[in-house]
Amino acid sequence: MEFSPFNNVVNLCIQGMELQEKDNPGEALRLFQQGWHDATNDFEKYLAAYYIAGNQKNTLDKLNWFETALEHGLKVDDEAIKNAFSSLYLNIAKCYEELNDPNNAKKNHDLAILYKDNLSDKGPFYHGTKADLQIGGLLTAGSHSNYQSELKMNHIYFTAAINGAGLAAELAKGAGTPRVYIVEPTGNFENDPNLTDKKFPGNPTRSYRSAKPLKIVGEATDWIRQKPEELQKFRERLANNKGEIIN
Repeated sequence: MEFSPFNNVVNLCIQGMELQEKDNPGEALRLFQQGWHDATNDFEKYLAAYYIAGNQKNTLDKLNWFETALEHGLKVDDEAIKNAFSSLYLNIAKCYEELNDPNNAKKNHDLAILYKDNLSDKGPFYHGTKADLQIGGLLTAGSHSNYQSELKMNHIYFTAAINGAGLAAELAKGAGTPRVYIVEPTGNFENDPNLTDKKFPGNPTRSYRSAKPLKIVGEATDWIRQKPEELQKFRERLANNKGEIIN
């Protein structure tokens, strides 16, 4: 299963988050609840429950929804879920602290530590671009950001989600053909802090970055092209995103 911003439940959660930023929590909660109602698999139920939990005023209700999110998340055998468990266990621990249950609070704190920074993603990994690159070449840090053209990036970014790389390729600046290359990190890498826990819990897009080069080992062609109208909506969302890039 691959995370997609064009998934119905993901879209409802995105719209809900946008309403939260506009200080409209009631309507945001309605959309999160609609996501729960529309969910058809454990990943979608996990995601909707997580956001419903964050919008509860009562600690016990919040705990029940976070535990519901965890219940469904544990059923999904996917790296996109595993790297969210640390923050999820931490939220559950905080609820138990507020409920004066130190034993369960400690148990969940310990589980949060166990999952923290436990990168186990083995790929394959992809990089989307409009550049025409050569197999065997290296991708290095130092390019200018697609989102803040004056910013020179200290890392090279990649993902284990092929369609996410395809979307990045289609959104990249330039007039070339969108292309997705299969890459291998040549050094250590980390979760992309611009995405991890910023909007969605953990790193569901399986997006990473490295200060070391990426070796190009092939080109992927079996990624899904998005409709022009969907790409335009995504570009508009990016244009309205004024958040600072963590470089």
